[in-house]
Amino acid sequence: MQRTLVFGASLNPSRYSNMAIKRLQEKNVPTVAFGLRGGNVGTVQINTNLNELPKIDVVTLYMNPERQKQYYDSIIALGAKKVIFNPGTENPDFYKLLKVNGIEVEIACTLVLLATNSY
Repeated sequence: MQRTLVFGASLNPSRYSNMAIKRLQEKNVPTVAFGLRGGNVGTVQINTNLNELPKIDVVTLYMNPERQKQYYDSIIALGAKKVIFNPGTENPDFYKLLKVNGIEVEIACTLVLLATNSY
């Protein structure tokens, strides 16, 4: 199972990033989270330091394109194989950077992928 980083994680249960953490856990997907505020969603701790994360296979983004810019290099440096752009996070400029670095880009909704067993 691919370890997934929920990037832009929120403690607010009505936010999609929060729902994604819970659904990933329900599907037994190894899950880590990064957000601007630390805390826990279920058993997943939201990290506020990208340097403290384990190896990541997939990044699922929940951060708008403008805020993503400051994290381009950090996300690429994680060494993930794929970045999922959830609705509202679409960013053609970042797609290009990721592809140049050999990282697959998927424009999809993580919650839908999980619900349809397509994750």
